[in-house]
Amino acid sequence: MALNARLDHRNPLVFDTHELGRRPGALQRLTRSIDAPKDLGIQGVIGVPEGAPVKLDLRLESVMEGVLVTGTARAQAKGECVRCLEPLELSLEAEFQEMFSYPDADDRGRVKAEPADDAEEDEDRLFVEDGLFDLEPVLRDAVVLALPMQPVCQDDCPGLCSECGARLADDPDHHHDAVDIRWAALQGLAGSLEDGEKDEISGEAPRPARANEKQEK
Repeated sequence: MALNARLDHRNPLVFDTHELGRRPGALQRLTRSIDAPKDLGIQGVIGVPEGAPVKLDLRLESVMEGVLVTGTARAQAKGECVRCLEPLELSLEAEFQEMFSYPDADDRGRVKAEPADDAEEDEDRLFVEDGLFDLEPVLRDAVVLALPMQPVCQDDCPGLCSECGARLADDPDHHHDAVDIRWAALQGLAGSLEDGEKDEISGEAPRPARANEKQEK
């Protein structure tokens, strides 16, 4: 991405590389705990609540073209099960690796005579600015990739009843007696036949027959 406005060193996700220096091969390890920024995760599905603690373990390596950052973020993510809609919480561990380029160096690490003004070339690149780099976009991408797109409270969660919305895990024997409309007419016919059989057993003629006898008289 293109160079940003001056970075704020007070931002907990902005890191200073002055101590690391620009000598290729120099290494620095950092551990930092931060409060999660807003909307860290998959919005509306699952994510790390704003202000929740996030532990960062970073390895900074100076290379010819910039600073190679490798790290791990650990936190507790919260959301709801996509099957039964119950709240859930899971441990998140997101790994990432990103190159932060020096603005005055080309892809081979050589110092440019003049800084290039090519927006397309810099669109997908991240930069070290005045010795600082912003880890937030890298962290956001890593967290989204590490989270499940369809979180479930347990792998075999049966979900909700499609008829009444009851949580099936609470009542494994839950069911509804369903009548197939294709058999409804036959059930009605069967009921009529049973009524006729009862009339014969009682010695009375079926109702239509008695009505015909009255008309003949």
